Amino acid sequence: MPEESGQEKTEDATPKKRQQSREEGQVAKSTEVPSVVVLLIGVATLYAMASMYYERLTNVMRQSLTFSSVPEVHIQQALLWMTTYGMQAFWVIAPLLLAVFLASFFANAFQVGFVLAWKAIEPKASKISPIKGFGRIFSKKSLMELFKSILKITIIFYVSWRAVKGEMPHMMRLYDHNVATILLFIVKISFKIFLWVLLAMVFVALLDLIFQRWNFDQQIKMTKQEVKDEGKQTEGDPLIKSRIRQLQFEASKKRMMQDVPKADVVVTNPTHIAVALKYDAINMQSPEVLAKGAGSMAERIRAVAKEAGVPIVENKPLARNLFQWVEVGQAIPADLYQAVAEVLAYVYKLKGRGRK
Repeated sequence: MPEESGQEKTEDATPKKRQQSREEGQVAKSTEVPSVVVLLIGVATLYAMASMYYERLTNVMRQSLTFSSVPEVHIQQALLWMTTYGMQAFWVIAPLLLAVFLASFFANAFQVGFVLAWKAIEPKASKISPIKGFGRIFSKKSLMELFKSILKITIIFYVSWRAVKGEMPHMMRLYDHNVATILLFIVKISFKIFLWVLLAMVFVALLDLIFQRWNFDQQIKMTKQEVKDEGKQTEGDPLIKSRIRQLQFEASKKRMMQDVPKADVVVTNPTHIAVALKYDAINMQSPEVLAKGAGSMAERIRAVAKEAGVPIVENKPLARNLFQWVEVGQAIPADLYQAVAEVLAYVYKLKGRGRK
């Protein structure tokens, strides 16, 4: 464990770590946000469709309780009534249920997007362990949930008390009014309490959302060693990558040295730089660099060329330009044609053969 090895989780989680946490169902999500959204959408739907609900539910009740004669009640008839009027009542409240479902769905999607965490439902021994379960009861998360519950109850009680206290003078005079006026007053004060509670819950939900995101970032932090290990997994061990590059370089040098005997000439400066050139009038448009090197590599090129009988020509300016501007396997640039042509002509003359 990181804590046991003395390493603290001080590093922000990498994108890979966040993706792994997401796949395991660990996301920064507030349960208060969906609750507030569902409450708001539910009440708004009820308010917008209140007259329709009243009319349809009244019709359902009237039809179910009105009889032309005393009916014969038996089980089949009772089941038929329950099914018929139950379905009618369901279709009446279906818009409300749909609105609440969509509100809950999109409130969660707004926070964490669309998450299908199959790993979260996989059976694990830790989920049924009494010790682990006892630890979760007294965890920071559980204590935070307890604090939120107490806070919400306190807010609801305080807001309700303030709303009722403000209307207390009117309540003392209700005895002199009819039932309709009393009901209207109850609806009015209930709506007032609801608005204040809703505003308070929105504030609590925002605070909880901020806290949950901060707490999630703290939970998924990584140790320096974990970041380093992840880097090795995704990008490869730096030592291994360095070794691979070294082996590739050695293989490239080996191939280059094998091409030196094929060169027509080796141009030097004379000791520090060596560049092997070849020109084939049939297969090449212009001379190409077969090998080049500086220091010890230049010495090796000269030694191989000498052993293979390849002419070595000293030309300091040309050697420097070829070494600096032309890579192995590339053709020489046009501005070096003249200088290279002079060297090749000199070599061909030494060999007793000329080329046009």
